[in-house]
Amino acid sequence: MTRFDDAIAGIDTANAADPNQESFAGQTWPKELLYGHRMTAWLDRLAPEASESLRLAARAQHIERWHIPRTNYEDGKKGYHLWRTTLYCYHAERAGEILVAVGYDSTTIERVGALLQKKHLRSDIEAQTIEDAACLVFLENYFTDFATKHDEAKIVDIVRKTWAKMSPNGHAAALGLAGQLPKKARRLVEAALAP
Repeated sequence: MTRFDDAIAGIDTANAADPNQESFAGQTWPKELLYGHRMTAWLDRLAPEASESLRLAARAQHIERWHIPRTNYEDGKKGYHLWRTTLYCYHAERAGEILVAVGYDSTTIERVGALLQKKHLRSDIEAQTIEDAACLVFLENYFTDFATKHDEAKIVDIVRKTWAKMSPNGHAAALGLAGQLPKKARRLVEAALAP
């Protein structure tokens, strides 16, 4: 195995401890382990020649996310942003620990950490690519269920904000996915994207 393989195995081992479970394709998965695989699959579609740092960051996007639940933060936008910022730092720290353990250099570790912390999202094509992948994983796998738990105005607003974070390449992939969504979810996406 290569150092990269060891790092991916370390990330997957960490995420395999997720107590939250999700069923997919007839199998029960630890939720964040499945999420990491989904991120890798979308990254492979969006950027098949992705750098090693980007591939590591994609797999570690939600590493051990269950340790910092949303319920630990106040409701509303302020609490949400604090939660997300805390998660970004935690993911970078945990990924860094794994990368150190398998022998990565400080430059790679800092780069992976910067990608996980969403630094320079608009000006860094790799940061934008990981954001596109995350948005597409959400749309493909979680959006339909999420939409049933919130009022339509909130869902439309979330889709608009998500769309604004994506690149033209991400938009094209999302439009391809939108046509495959169930009717109600597809209608909400169409409402969000209407001029």
